[in-house]
Formats: sequence, structure tokens, C-alpha cells
Amino acid sequence: MKYKTTLFLLTLIGAIILTSFSFASVALDRPIQEKRIQDSIKKNAAKDTLNNTVLKFKLFKKNAHASYYADKFTGRRTASGKRFDNSKYTAAHRKLPFGTKLKVTNEANGKSVIVVITDRGPFTKGRDIDLTKKAFMEIASSRYGGSLKVTIEEVL
Repeated sequence: MKYKTTLFLLTLIGAIILTSFSFASVALDRPIQEKRIQDSIKKNAAKDTLNNTVLKFKLFKKNAHASYYADKFTGRRTASGKRFDNSKYTAAHRKLPFGTKLKVTNEANGKSVIVVITDRGPFTKGRDIDLTKKAFMEIASSRYGGSLKVTIEEVL
């Protein structure tokens, strides 16, 4: 009789411990799932640092070839009439309207930058967008390359 009581108590204690661990794992898993959802939202939306608003993006082109302006163009007029400054966040595209905001993301390291179209170009075959040197160096993984593969998204 004592043996049956001991066995019953051990089984009961084991069941209680297993149940508490399963509830704990469910409780611990919930914040992880919520973080994954928040991370996916962050990938599709970014905060505009000037206006503190959430931006939405529309994919324009994947695997686009980006390069940057040479320093000799600083101070010259762009096709939009503004003076070019290599220390700003602007870009050149052949067809997009002036003033269009784009999010340009380096596909190799995931870094991105938001630029405004102010010029026409690039006029080199195979290139899709020319960034200012500041914008390019912010997303480049090394300081020595002159071009990289990027994803271009239009800011809505």
C-alpha cells in the first residue's frame, strides 16, 4: 500500500512539473512570435526622421546596378536645375520624375538609404541608378567598390 501511494505521488508530481514546463514554454514563445511580427513590419516600413511618420514602400526594381557620382560634378547644375552636392542624399535615374523619393537597399548587407531623384542618368550601359557619394558610402560594405547590386523601392 505504501508503495502504491509513493508511486502515485511521484506520478502526480511529475505530471505537475511537465505541465508547468509546457505552460512556461508557451508563455516564453509568445514574445518571440510578437518580435518576429514587429521585425517584419519594420522591414516593410521605416520612420522618416524629419516628420516622424511611418513610410510605406512599393518595389520598383530588384537586382539593380547602382554606382556613385564622381567628385568633379559637385557644384554643377543637375537636370532638375538644382546644384549637385555629393554630400546630400540625392540620385539620378533615367525615367523617374524629379522629386521622387526612393529607398535604395544594398542586397549584400541589407543597409538602406532614402534618396530623392534630382538628375538624369546614369548614362553607362547596365547601370540603373547613380547615388551621391554620401548615400553610396552609407550602404556600401567596403569603401573601395564603385558599384553594387541594390533593391530600389519607391516611397509612397
